[in-house]
Amino acid sequence: MKKPFFWEKAKKVLKSKDKKLGKIIRNYPKDFLFSKSDPFYTLARSIVGQQISVQAAQAVWERYEKKIKKITPNKTLEMHFMTLKSCGLSRQKITYLKSLSRGFINKEINPNNWSNYSDEEIINELIKIKGIGRWTAEMFLIFNLCRPDIFPADDLGLIKGICNCYNIKYPITKDRAISMSKKWKPYRSVATWYFWRSLDPIPVEY
Repeated sequence: MKKPFFWEKAKKVLKSKDKKLGKIIRNYPKDFLFSKSDPFYTLARSIVGQQISVQAAQAVWERYEKKIKKITPNKTLEMHFMTLKSCGLSRQKITYLKSLSRGFINKEINPNNWSNYSDEEIINELIKIKGIGRWTAEMFLIFNLCRPDIFPADDLGLIKGICNCYNIKYPITKDRAISMSKKWKPYRSVATWYFWRSLDPIPVEY
């Protein structure tokens, strides 16, 4: 596991720009974001994690991983509906996982092209797949591609972390969060990761 090349620089920049965020960063000196490099793994895990807590998502994911043994698009597509349901997945999430698997198998999602794409171009390719909205695409950009300046303004955990850090009544509007995020540019992924970290005993991963 190696940290993104920009991580240490980002920490310095954020600590100097924002004392309160700097305090959170200092609380986790050895922690960092790391990529699971397999795009299908990250996207499948993001779908599993939609709209449930980190702990609940972890439990469902572990059951899925145990049943499937090796996480690939083909094996997921072959898995029986009831087997997936027994992992704790909803009917909707099973449909999304199958649709994601088909997207990879049919090359509708082609990660080989992405190194030349901007963040928005990748998001636009991903959201064509059923079950992948903007939030899931943003999780992918942070956790798989380690893009440094992603700010998932729809993420409730992020909003909660920001409110806790600055002693603001939860929740704040999306517009206010985006406006506050300007001072963390060009390392908003790193700021986001530390706001999440401040809430959870286990680091968020996808």
